[in-house]
Amino acid sequence: MSQTSDRIAVACPSCSPAVETGHEILNDGGHLTVRCSTCGHVHKTSPEPDTRIERRVIVSQEGESFESTGRMEPDEELTRGDEFLLETEEAIFEVRITSLELVGGGRTARANASDVKTIWTRAVGNVVVNLTLHPGDGSHDASRSEQIRLPGDERLTVGETTSFGEEQFTVQQVIVRDEVYDYPFQRLEQPGDAVAAKDIKRVYALDAASSKAWSAW
Repeated sequence: MSQTSDRIAVACPSCSPAVETGHEILNDGGHLTVRCSTCGHVHKTSPEPDTRIERRVIVSQEGESFESTGRMEPDEELTRGDEFLLETEEAIFEVRITSLELVGGGRTARANASDVKTIWTRAVGNVVVNLTLHPGDGSHDASRSEQIRLPGDERLTVGETTSFGEEQFTVQQVIVRDEVYDYPFQRLEQPGDAVAAKDIKRVYALDAASSKAWSAW
């Protein structure tokens, strides 16, 4: 059961006896009087004690960072690469754990929440992808670096020609971020290899626009 200032998630005896749903709190005495947001049924419920603990969360986003707090069970296992939703006063962010700072000092890739002082994360809902574009003749002397903004789940595929804004390019290689373990290699370069934007450290690509101009010449 989770609770905010005026809402709570509990089972509804009328429409959802087995699964918690959102309820409005009408009376917050010893036994809460609540109204189901799905079917409107009003009933009483006894709030369970909140055993969650607060932990400091640092979120990195587009080169900047901000601090917030997250609530979780003490025995919840946190692992580098895991993702979760972080609710702040400004917005709800989808974040990925990049490092865990322990209460006693030092960093680790896996620990229970009770042993963690700070959770270091990166926002992955919308991300900026670093892009290195090589000219159409294949030389690297005139390569240029660009950045494109993509939804975190948008996938780029090696060998495919893609357009984003003013950039059109053919993906040659993708470097995967260190905290991601879902891919066989950190450098993907086989045609058909597909990578989510949130997992990408850098993309190396052939500038499709310059390639067409060079071919025509």
